[in-house]
Amino acid sequence: MAKTVENPDEMSFLDHLEELRWHLIRSVLAIVIIACGAFIMKDFIFDTVIFGPKKMDFPTYRFFCEIATFFGIDSEFCADTLPFTIQNRTMAGQFSAHIWTSIWAGFIIAFPYVLWELWRFISPGLHQNERKHSRGFILVASALFFMGVLFGYYVVAPLSINFLGTYQVSKEVLNEIDIGSFIATVRASVIACGIMFELPIIIYFLTKVGLVTPEILKKYRKIALVIVLILSAVITPPDVASQIVVSVPVLILYQISIYISKWVLKRESKKEKRNAK
Repeated sequence: MAKTVENPDEMSFLDHLEELRWHLIRSVLAIVIIACGAFIMKDFIFDTVIFGPKKMDFPTYRFFCEIATFFGIDSEFCADTLPFTIQNRTMAGQFSAHIWTSIWAGFIIAFPYVLWELWRFISPGLHQNERKHSRGFILVASALFFMGVLFGYYVVAPLSINFLGTYQVSKEVLNEIDIGSFIATVRASVIACGIMFELPIIIYFLTKVGLVTPEILKKYRKIALVIVLILSAVITPPDVASQIVVSVPVLILYQISIYISKWVLKRESKKEKRNAK
């Protein structure tokens, strides 16, 4: 009996693991390289970026102050300074904050490259026409992520910091915030919004594999609204205005995702009709 010749393009499970390992190594290496650059640029990363929302000349505060002034309303956004200080309480606190902030900065900046490595691992398993129609995946996903990051940094983070930093249960209690807590607030706002803005991409792939349809998205729209409000409450201060500010763009993205799901199914239907002929 003749021996069956294996397809040279086919890879075993262990070969796939080896391929995935190298993609992960290159992604981590890119993050580390950028993190080293961020570590060196300490003054810019901390004084300008991280502690930017603590300064009252931050663009978001100026914007809301101008709106309040236009309507003749007194606002905390027009104050000279925020009434709290940032302090470090542990011996290695500042050094640890420096390292982890650099790593997170490396991840955010290297996000398009990480996506590209992920795409290089997934794309060989797709059909040629699927690869053709998914060429803009990296560009669109990166754009959505950075839009979310900017939204989190310029909207969610300053609203959270302004509310939580000025909140007092009593005049007897001073707000002296630990550096780790402050950075965590900024980081959570930025990363959470960056991930939430990937919703259209997630819906696209879920529709492709048949797990989501426009009818399902419409049916569970009210449940999605509740989930969005819960997520907004988690990443924003507990006031209605801030939650609405965060909820509105996510709900818009949800509606866009419904149209994307319709478009995917419509394209799949046309493809099936062409193949049936």
